[in-house]
Amino acid sequence: MTQHAPLIIDIAGLSLGKADRRRLKHPLTGGIILFGRNWKDRQQLEKLCAEIKDIRDDLLICVDHEGGRVQRFRTDGLTHLPPMRALGEQWMRDQLVATNAATACGYVLGAELRACGVDFSFTPVLDLDYGESGVIGDRAFGRDPRVVSLLAKSLMHGLLQSGMGNCGKHFPGHGFVKADSHTDIPVDTRTLKAILKDDAAPYEWLNTTLSSVMPAHVIYPKVDALPAGFSSKWLNFILRSQLGFGGAIFSDDLSMAGARLIGGREVSYLEAAIVALNAGCDMVLLCNQSVGEGKPVDELLDGMAEALLKGQWEALEASELRRLALLPQTPALEWDELMVHPAYMHALGLIP
Repeated sequence: MTQHAPLIIDIAGLSLGKADRRRLKHPLTGGIILFGRNWKDRQQLEKLCAEIKDIRDDLLICVDHEGGRVQRFRTDGLTHLPPMRALGEQWMRDQLVATNAATACGYVLGAELRACGVDFSFTPVLDLDYGESGVIGDRAFGRDPRVVSLLAKSLMHGLLQSGMGNCGKHFPGHGFVKADSHTDIPVDTRTLKAILKDDAAPYEWLNTTLSSVMPAHVIYPKVDALPAGFSSKWLNFILRSQLGFGGAIFSDDLSMAGARLIGGREVSYLEAAIVALNAGCDMVLLCNQSVGEGKPVDELLDGMAEALLKGQWEALEASELRRLALLPQTPALEWDELMVHPAYMHALGLIP
């Protein structure tokens, strides 16, 4: 049977418990996403990441670390990066200074995380800022898809310099709708033509640069009745075939409200995961379910293993190769070495 480890799960605390170790050893676990509750200081995070890699060195250690209000670690020497809107505002004053600053932000972001043992951050946000979405807001570079694309590409260049991949989100665009998919099921009633011309344009312009994409838990009824992350039309036909994207696709968190209703029916995490994988996702995230007993995580792991044997989803070698391609290919600088590294010190001075 083809090996394919599509599940990205989390842990409850600052170190690995017995249940965490068991879950991370599971052949269907492909990675871990860290949160603020998993952070005390750099020493603790380095130790935690080393513990994870001791279990399986192929596990992808991820975090949502964009800057602004979405930055899980921001004490003990880690740079508190600006929201991406600050780079968009800088663009209005001087475009070349802004793209250089974006590269500096990407390098600092990636190098600091890697020095702590983290492999990957779910960044940059490619959503457009229409001034409507509270959940996106200043996380977006701006309103113009061309500006967003060039600033994102510059940021991704900095990530690449640090040895880290990237994740464009939330395809095809979450910025137009007011509703927050963490708590609601947003509906965007625009036509496919309008979305491709505007919100989805960065995904085509960046198809040689993006290493992964995360679709939105948003329904675009004029295109498909299913949210984008559960839609083969959006993922296979539009993102892969039409826009030419060849990297990894992550589902957004399956515990968000926007992922719990598919076709008007409430679904379990297991059903949501199977639908997402069958629609074209390579990996699926289940966040914040390890707290307490972590029963939902165990049920998902067991359920996915059983569903695989029953042929309800397929383990794809191509998906596994896309997951493995996100692991850093170069050694990371250690923290003390990074602090005096000329490129790092130079980049720090360029951050707005």
